[in-house]
Amino acid sequence: MPEIDVHNSTIHYEDNGSGTPIVFLHGNPASSHVWRNVMPYVGSGRLLAPDLIGMGRSGKPDIAYTFADHARYLDAWFDALELDRVILVGHDWGGALAFDWAARHPDRVIGIAFFESIVKPMAWEELSPQARERSRLIRTEGPGEDLVLEQNLFVRQAFTGGVLTPVGDDDLRTYLAPYPTPQTRRPILAWARQLPLGGDPAELVARINQYDDWLAGSTDVPKLLITFEGSPTLLIGKEVADWCAANIAALDIVHGGEAGHHAAEDRPKEIATEISAWLDRHALR
Repeated sequence: MPEIDVHNSTIHYEDNGSGTPIVFLHGNPASSHVWRNVMPYVGSGRLLAPDLIGMGRSGKPDIAYTFADHARYLDAWFDALELDRVILVGHDWGGALAFDWAARHPDRVIGIAFFESIVKPMAWEELSPQARERSRLIRTEGPGEDLVLEQNLFVRQAFTGGVLTPVGDDDLRTYLAPYPTPQTRRPILAWARQLPLGGDPAELVARINQYDDWLAGSTDVPKLLITFEGSPTLLIGKEVADWCAANIAALDIVHGGEAGHHAAEDRPKEIATEISAWLDRHALR
């Protein structure tokens, strides 16, 4: 797994194949490991999957781990590898980072595929009762730190409850390995507290509105949304998918079957198959 110096730290990444760069961006609290059963079935291309800063095997500098921090380190990674004419594949916060990067580098992106991503600012009422309660708890000083930093429940729950089929022991250990102490879990807590709810955090909501403008106007960039069903943990249900259809230009929407929010664990081959078919349908590689 290659590693490069970025700012005051390092980013680890997967890098396989050759040709058109296809960049897979994970979310919270995952790592490039989440793409292990997707990338082998996508087909030709230079398949890259970085670990976001503070996550996976990447470095853990002393930063706040805001969205802007992640974007800054990711920008440096893209530039260090001189990536151009890129196809982006994003999940969760990785989808948001993909939209943000594309909106700021429109001349360097030729397609975006995404699923279970943050496509717009959200209202508290859009969350399920369980998700609302958990988000309020995480944002509360004291209980939030105990839940995420001390008990380390966020990672465990993601890959046992945020999926239809819990991951095996070996994979769970891989996901847990980067976070052995409360201090190393701070990136997870920072991400969880940034979910754009009720207009907060304002600076992130403004940034999401900016990439939504790009998504609406970029008629020349093909996009793919893969939707799922069958779990209360899903972020993109029918209403959000309908919003995407009405507000994102050049969008194909396909159904990937039953899955939890961390759908790459439940439906990796289906995700890869849909991405591969979309790439070929639009002659993107």
